[in-house]
Amino acid sequence: MKDSSVQERPFGLRDKIGYMFGNFGNDFMFTFASVFLMVFYTKILGISSEVVGTMFVIARFLDAFTDITMGRIVDRMHTAKDGKFKPWIRRICVPVTFASFLMYQYSVADAAMTVRIIYMFVTYLLWGSIFYTAINVPYGSMASVLSEESDDRAALSTWRSVGSVFANLVVGVGAPLLIYKTDAAGNQIVQGERFTLIAGIFAVASLVCYFICYFLTTERVKLTVQKQTEHVGILQTMKALVTSRALIGIIIATVCVLAAQLLNQSINQFLFIDYFKDKNGVAIMTAVSMLPSFLLAPFAVPLSKRFGKREVGIFGCVCGAVSCYLLFFLRTSSMWVYILVNVVGFLGFGVFNLIMWAFITDIIDDVEVKHETREDGTIYGAYSFARKIGQAIAGGLGGFALAFIGYNEELQVQTEDVVQGIYSIATLIPAVLYTLVAVSLLFIYPLSKRRVEENIAILKKRRKETDQKQND
Repeated sequence: MKDSSVQERPFGLRDKIGYMFGNFGNDFMFTFASVFLMVFYTKILGISSEVVGTMFVIARFLDAFTDITMGRIVDRMHTAKDGKFKPWIRRICVPVTFASFLMYQYSVADAAMTVRIIYMFVTYLLWGSIFYTAINVPYGSMASVLSEESDDRAALSTWRSVGSVFANLVVGVGAPLLIYKTDAAGNQIVQGERFTLIAGIFAVASLVCYFICYFLTTERVKLTVQKQTEHVGILQTMKALVTSRALIGIIIATVCVLAAQLLNQSINQFLFIDYFKDKNGVAIMTAVSMLPSFLLAPFAVPLSKRFGKREVGIFGCVCGAVSCYLLFFLRTSSMWVYILVNVVGFLGFGVFNLIMWAFITDIIDDVEVKHETREDGTIYGAYSFARKIGQAIAGGLGGFALAFIGYNEELQVQTEDVVQGIYSIATLIPAVLYTLVAVSLLFIYPLSKRRVEENIAILKKRRKETDQKQND
């Protein structure tokens, strides 16, 4: 509820820009890891794709504890002078960026294989399961307290997604041009020493973005003293979460859509290098894929307001599935046809990506309506864990699928059967995953446009009554 005793700056463009930079900072690290970490581990460190895939799965099991635990810690902490969630950005921004830099040390390639594998496990878990969780859970939860208005939260989701688009553009376009070089035979060769340099640059960029986010945003929705000190048991909280159809539905959708997108990004590195044999294709694909998000950003909030977030999401993911199925059956050898069909799919689910983060604030409201308790951090922790499951599935599927088709990380040039297998992975698996997203939103996720509006009205009425009681 709003604290009427303190006059705060109204929600506006400053908050949107600040929140955008927060995700810009996140995705400098997250996107670089999602797209290039498999390449670094297999082609630079020489670690088998099966071992890398196994590590991704193990890390996600650990995240089941760290994400929920971080959410509980955030919910139980009293609000500080600078807010309930913002202080964590200030505390963790340096450790998380440094941990990201540690993952890409080229000098480790000269160590024994056992040392390389231990290094991979330790640095990846330190970054992903500990520090990234410690900053991302509070950052994501913060959207629910910057404003209590649904349209404002949808706008925050859009600006957050735009921040991700900027990061994807910088990482996806710039990194391949620096990492790869062309040999005399026209093959694309990875330059391992460039990884450490690029990782350092992205770490510094992330740190700057986090500070911009911290200084530009303002938390406005306050919890009453009673709600801050009221401790709801973990079993009661988990019961509320596992019985929430909305949370279950969005978790399934999120796992599938993130797995599809990250798998596509990761495998595209192998597809353009080994199948199309054009390193520039990676940069072109990334740049072109960002355009729909820029074009659709101004329409994301109006569309979600007019039709509803769930309804827009279903339509978008059906478009994504159709484009991937079409590519699988076309089996095109033209890089430009592959890119063009993908862009058509991006135009569909691009709007869904822009409003994706607003789903979780609607779920937080829905749980509060049903159980009369506010668990922003815990719910976002569960959602964050779901996203990491999607990341793990992408990494695991990518690693295991590459191993299944016979990909040999010791060879710079793969066999024709392996190259064709890479094409199948890049198209068919995302098609199936996008189909599952649409099914989950249609049959499981219950928060239609009407339901969201009803929940907001109920919570506003409750907070108004609470204010009146306190004033009396």
